[in-house]
Amino acid sequence: MECRQCGTPLDKPGDYCLVCHTANCDAVVVEIGERRATLTFLDEDRADEDDPRDPVLGETVVTTTPETDEEREQTQVRNFAGRIADEIRRKRPDTVFVTGERDVIRALRVDLHHELYRVSGDDPVETVLDRWGGRDLEIVEKAAAEKIGGSHSTLVGDREGWRAIETVASHPHVKKIVPGPIDASGSSARGGVRAKVTRADANGNVRLLIREGSSIQENRVVTTAMDRETGERVREDLNDALEADGLKE
Repeated sequence: MECRQCGTPLDKPGDYCLVCHTANCDAVVVEIGERRATLTFLDEDRADEDDPRDPVLGETVVTTTPETDEEREQTQVRNFAGRIADEIRRKRPDTVFVTGERDVIRALRVDLHHELYRVSGDDPVETVLDRWGGRDLEIVEKAAAEKIGGSHSTLVGDREGWRAIETVASHPHVKKIVPGPIDASGSSARGGVRAKVTRADANGNVRLLIREGSSIQENRVVTTAMDRETGERVREDLNDALEADGLKE
């Protein structure tokens, strides 16, 4: 394949051109299994109904050997995620879609600067192409602090509670978080501050529950999702982000 801007031959289809500094791949879809990950590289322009060319530029497979020892398994997961990240960085895409093994996805989030968007379905590539042809979720380009509002300024867990709020507010599909009152009548739980995001409602909005000891706070999270199905995609991403920060209940 040649660069779509200057015609320079590329080592792999969709690679970023180092001659004219042009990205040749718009999105990467990563399907992660226990032993292998398949990365599919897409050109959004070719997904246009008026363009008959195949939008799939190419595909790369990254393999690994699972470990049974817990310590070695953590290293193996990080190395697996690192090799996937290296392939994505070759492309410098606008968007990265992921599905599959949660532990590897969490490690991939740490390794990459890209926002990872979860995709579901039997054919993740086809799902992404369908999104391009329809309505995708709006991205909110605001700082996390600008998304936090409401009349309640006190949070369960003080600094750690704010860290959970900021983790959720940083997500690009979160419009606003409204902290609720603190209820101190819950059952006592150990382990410091814990948080989780509840199932989406019919409008795609969710609730962020923050607990510390017997105190619990329910915070309303307004998302850009348009229904329960797309709200569930956002919920999974938010809970993954909380788990990566060591806050997930």
